[in-house]
Amino acid sequence: MLSLAESAVPHIGKFMAGHSKWAKVKNFKGAIDAKRGKIFAKLSKEISIAAKIGGGDPNMNPRLRMALLKSRGANMPHDNIERAIKRGTGESGAVNYEDLTYEVYGPHGVAILVELSTDNRNRTAAEIRSLLTKNGGAIATAGSVTRLFQRRGQLIVSREGVNEDQLMEVALEAGAEDFKAESEGFEILTDPAHFEPVHKQLETKGIKCAAAEVTWLPTLTVPLEPAAASSVQKLIDLLEDHDDVKELYSNAEFPEGVTA
Repeated sequence: MLSLAESAVPHIGKFMAGHSKWAKVKNFKGAIDAKRGKIFAKLSKEISIAAKIGGGDPNMNPRLRMALLKSRGANMPHDNIERAIKRGTGESGAVNYEDLTYEVYGPHGVAILVELSTDNRNRTAAEIRSLLTKNGGAIATAGSVTRLFQRRGQLIVSREGVNEDQLMEVALEAGAEDFKAESEGFEILTDPAHFEPVHKQLETKGIKCAAAEVTWLPTLTVPLEPAAASSVQKLIDLLEDHDDVKELYSNAEFPEGVTA
């Protein structure tokens, strides 16, 4: 059995690019009304793309399963979810999106991976490049940013109603690589290939995840001073606000109290 001291992923700073795992879950669930519509639109797009690629049955479509988990975590109405699935399977309208990943260097040497879904590659490229140019960012050479991250399955479980020892045993026996206990809950890390078996085993045991996804985790973070943090956070906020951006990952480590 894997020892907790033998982490498969190097230590990651608590305040990563405004994406502390706990802050991200809380902010996503508690999004203000002004942002909720944009969040629902992005989730609908991802559901439709997932359904188009792998079909409308989440039991047979891991990408759709993850999209639905995020949607329910954001309290997205069931009717919105159903319409998005039907668009993807061709029952209602057409879906013609493609996935893109931009490797970006932001201010102060921060590395950023930006995942997008777009129906117009040229328009999206022009808008993203303009946004970067105006805010101290630039497109990086292919591979120069991805090498700074590891692809991992990540499952977040709150402490409420969960026994730590039992959760660790279930996760590791199902194939998890690492288990981390923190003040707010538990983080389970897996190889991407083992994410689905671990996730399904937790569900079978009645354990609900606050978040579960295959994500990019940085192998090395860039600590930022408060003065530098603001420009990095501004770029991240602008990128996340773009309609075509579905996920963003950064290796920036913010000082405590700087990010919301």
